Amino acid sequence: MTFSLYSLLEAGLLVVNAIAILNEERFLKKIGWGREHVQPGGAYYQQGYAPPQSTKAQIINLVNSVRTVMRFPLIILNAVTIVLLLLAG
Repeated sequence: MTFSLYSLLEAGLLVVNAIAILNEERFLKKIGWGREHVQPGGAYYQQGYAPPQSTKAQIINLVNSVRTVMRFPLIILNAVTIVLLLLAG
């Protein structure tokens, strides 16, 4: 099997699928990656600036965003990928 752009896109699709199926109650909260673990800072809000976020908080926000925004596009992308794999063999 050769390395191609399609295989790279397919691997990216698999990673996004893996992020999208993470269950917050069963998995993320147990390891301390739930939404309530992201705490906004204090003095920055008084000045009108967003608080600096840690890497963990940014990853939690990314996981929640992927789960929210990519739900329906993932259904379509998965269906297209399955059809292409069936046609290509």
